[in-house]
Amino acid sequence: MNQYLIPANSKKGQLLFNVFRPIDLAIVICGAFISLLLMFIIKSDAILMVAIKLLPIGVCCLLVMPVANYHNVLVFLQEVTAFYLNRRQFPWKGWCASYVDEGTK
Repeated sequence: MNQYLIPANSKKGQLLFNVFRPIDLAIVICGAFISLLLMFIIKSDAILMVAIKLLPIGVCCLLVMPVANYHNVLVFLQEVTAFYLNRRQFPWKGWCASYVDEGTK
């Protein structure tokens, strides 16, 4: 009678707009603010300059873009850097030892 079902996407309820973490929105807002400042500071009609002005918001949007098996590109890059920077070397001792008897040589 009283059967409860936990939805598969219950974690999304903890996110803003069901997609973003607060840091993700902060990154996008900062990128948009920097792009807006560049629009006001740099006066040019060239296509290359417009692309440079829009580069911060473009990079920020790419960082918060969802990726399969990870939350977004930013989380993926954090995992990759943590994997490569926090590598520890473990000495291999092995579990199978070969002993050579000095008398049989």
